[in-house]
Amino acid sequence: MPSLLIKNIHTLVTMNAAREEIRNGALLIQDHVIEQVGTTDELPQTADEVLDLQGHYLVLPGLINTHHHFYQCLTRVIPAAQNCDLFHWLQTLYPIWSNLTAEGVYISAQMAAAELILSGCTTASDHLYLYPNDCTLDDEIRAVQAIGLRFHASRGSMSVGESQGGLPPDSLVEDEAAILKDSQRLIEQYHDNSRHAMVRITLAPCSPFSVSTNLMRESAALARSYAGVRLHTHLAENKSDVEYSLAQFGMVPGDYAASVGWLGEDVWHAHCVQLSPESIRKFGQTGTGVAHCPCSNMRLASGIAPIRQMLDHKVPVGLGVDGSASNDTGNLMQEARSAFLAARVRDCDASAMSARDVLEIATLGGARVLGRDDVGYLAPGMSADLIAINLDRPQFAGALHDPVAAFVFCAIDRVDYSFINGKKVVDQGHLTPIDLATLIEKANRIAQQMVERV
Repeated sequence: MPSLLIKNIHTLVTMNAAREEIRNGALLIQDHVIEQVGTTDELPQTADEVLDLQGHYLVLPGLINTHHHFYQCLTRVIPAAQNCDLFHWLQTLYPIWSNLTAEGVYISAQMAAAELILSGCTTASDHLYLYPNDCTLDDEIRAVQAIGLRFHASRGSMSVGESQGGLPPDSLVEDEAAILKDSQRLIEQYHDNSRHAMVRITLAPCSPFSVSTNLMRESAALARSYAGVRLHTHLAENKSDVEYSLAQFGMVPGDYAASVGWLGEDVWHAHCVQLSPESIRKFGQTGTGVAHCPCSNMRLASGIAPIRQMLDHKVPVGLGVDGSASNDTGNLMQEARSAFLAARVRDCDASAMSARDVLEIATLGGARVLGRDDVGYLAPGMSADLIAINLDRPQFAGALHDPVAAFVFCAIDRVDYSFINGKKVVDQGHLTPIDLATLIEKANRIAQQMVERV
């Protein structure tokens, strides 16, 4: 790849160990990796390609999304599910999701990835846990590779249907032996544990109310037999989730996770809204991560996760937009702002969460949760994943005395530039890898067909 120099940056937010924020900053990128970081005067003045931001842009590390369900962007704002809590919401949507096809997986993955990229995301994890009709995780991986998002593909699964006391219909669950066989195939076909990898595989049984304890244990053993394969599931999302765990297992969700070997630095759980104080301490002691999804939790009335308490106990925390049927958007900048505001409301304390605290969660926190040492901050040797936001826009008027905090305080609609692995994927606010209008048209067609088939 040619070298790229980005110079005359108003404020370059590195998120490095010293948390440097460099005025009149610059970056030199070579072969998808950052080579130099400093002021414009300190760096070379030429490269194969030069992007002169002319002192009007904020540049940050790309944001990291640690929990999503890409296929759900086909079922946003379904009328019957608009006012439901988690379990009723799922039961309302399962019949529609049973009509998902391979084409739907592919198009929804590109639609979700496009929305994420435009909102500042450069690395994302997605949790695909149902495979009706001809659907495979391969469809999603191919779709995301075509759009250029750095991707952690989670092989989700459901194996305990209604007839066995689970929540999903029996028609949507899979045989556990088949799940494990496909999981191994995907790891061996796609998982790349090298630095700067664009695709990694995660094993992700869906939730305690949709899989057996055996599948949880066997998935953990399989993942840990390969380098860098992590574990992910939903946990303690709402009070009904806790009640189910107590009734079925005689344990609160955190203790259940411990009992099946799902604590450790290679594990992260989505939501954890109702995680007990003792479980929070154990998560911190073991390095077990959490994907914080404030918008979805508020939308489904699940509550607000105790993120300040988690951070104080050294729990790794990243952001997640969750499914676009429970958010109902995939805007990661909005998620950061919501996490910032919700933490203050939850604790009735305006100092409970600062703007820079949230930036750490959205970058460094997400990288730690996903087990990455190559993204999350801007420094020599790091992957060239970064975003740029023009400060000459209405949201920043009157806020330039602290543009870094303004990124969180002020509602930003989209980024102006995004580079992933050194490749420009957003240019002056426009997505470059695909035609967005055509993609939207395809997504709307498939979404309508899924509903009509119910």
